[in-house]
Amino acid sequence: MSTPCWHELASPVGTLRLTHDRRALIGISFRAGAALLTEPRHPAVDSACGADPGVFAVVIRQLQEYFGGERRSFELPLAPRGSAFQQQVWRELQRIPYGETISYGELARRIGRPRACRAVGLANGANPLPIVVPCHRVIGADGSLTGFGGGLPIKRQLLDLERSALMRQCVHGRAAAPDAANGSVMQLPLESLL
Repeated sequence: MSTPCWHELASPVGTLRLTHDRRALIGISFRAGAALLTEPRHPAVDSACGADPGVFAVVIRQLQEYFGGERRSFELPLAPRGSAFQQQVWRELQRIPYGETISYGELARRIGRPRACRAVGLANGANPLPIVVPCHRVIGADGSLTGFGGGLPIKRQLLDLERSALMRQCVHGRAAAPDAANGSVMQLPLESLL
């Protein structure tokens, strides 16, 4: 296996450090100034490819579309490294619809482990691919924002970005609804939601 490489991307939520193993995206870390807010799970990276965004072109384009309110889900090769339980939680995170939130308890129920709320919370917190694997869509049972590797202000900003994009879409006469057959988003006329 080759040494992962990285690229830093300026975004509306600050600088993101993207880590790729030349086959798949393996990490996204938040940066504030010179410090990483979240530690990359794979710190040994090849700095030679850090300045070459070529390996990251699709990732960068999709993240820019997401931040522009144009993308609802990501179509990227992902290779998050974690336990079987963490992988199960991360797969379920990807099923949370854009602009919606669920509680840790609901997430635990969805994976068939209703008593594993704390373990689900820990797996959520260990997610190496925030934004792309939308751990920011998980909130406290009382509706409060709880832990997020990039900090609660960034979590709020991501949720607000998604809700604003959905509202803009409704104002322009169209609304998004999940396509149950494939999990993608299909467009419905606004009248069908009234």
